[in-house]
Amino acid sequence: MQRASQTSKKRHLAELFSAEEIRQLTEKSDLMGWSALLFTWGVIALTLTALALWPHPLIWICALIILGGRQLSLAILMHDASHGTLFKTRWLNDVLASYACGIPVGVDLQRYRKHHLMHHTQTGTDADTDKSLSAPFPTSRASLLRKFARDLSGLSGLKREFGLLLMHAGLIRWTVASDIVRLPQHGRSRHAQAWQLWQNGWKIFAFHGLLLGLLVWAGYPWLYLAWTGAYLTTYSLFMRIRSIAEHACTQQTTDMFLNTRSTRAGLLARATVAPLRVNYHIEHHVMASVPYFRLPAMQRMLLDRGHLQAPPGYWAVLKLASQAR
Repeated sequence: MQRASQTSKKRHLAELFSAEEIRQLTEKSDLMGWSALLFTWGVIALTLTALALWPHPLIWICALIILGGRQLSLAILMHDASHGTLFKTRWLNDVLASYACGIPVGVDLQRYRKHHLMHHTQTGTDADTDKSLSAPFPTSRASLLRKFARDLSGLSGLKREFGLLLMHAGLIRWTVASDIVRLPQHGRSRHAQAWQLWQNGWKIFAFHGLLLGLLVWAGYPWLYLAWTGAYLTTYSLFMRIRSIAEHACTQQTTDMFLNTRSTRAGLLARATVAPLRVNYHIEHHVMASVPYFRLPAMQRMLLDRGHLQAPPGYWAVLKLASQAR
């Protein structure tokens, strides 16, 4: 069945684009990968520097917003690397992106890749590994606001981190949504669980040790609170809005033009919920081998040929997702 699905997808692509267009759209670039990675970390460094120089409450608020958006950018950089599209060089996708993008937001690239590719092959079906992210929608406006409140209060972030610890220890199945699916232990000791936690999580622990060590060396250890504060609050909120926009309230079908949504993103959205062209999500599902910087060109081609309609904005999507009574 999976082989037939792949054949159907190739035939569909041949109807959408010529072979030369596919070659051009899927051309990767180390330069563009480096520019996205260095820009993201550059903004993070500048934000922490500004906060160190001017620790005013308003600067704190701005820093939490900016850092949460750049943490999501790191996650999207890792996502693109999992598809092999962030860099042209395979080592940069597999190793550099894991340490410089995935580990800082608590995600192992290899485990994520295996999980995420299942999402692409099963989108719109009950077997979709990301189904739980969009299943609660549409919901009521009050319910959506409660979800946002849990995000900004840090409760969602703490729940996510606790879930990751259980996953790393091999107690529950690894998912991006921290779904609770217990794994059989067959008499595994606490020592064995702790050892697996260390094996799976030592890189993440090392990153936090390195970050805190650098901030202590610079004389601003309290800046670590800004990183963790954004990770537990605004990052959670931006991830939720991004996932709602991508698949919530779409059709239960294997047609990628109907089970996925692209969203219009202005400057504020690109700084928060839609970094690295992640809002071009139909285009990504149509051809996941297209690097982020070529997705706008791909969208224009699909719009010009009548395969797409003009995408909605994020506010329109959130209204749609909160229309249930």
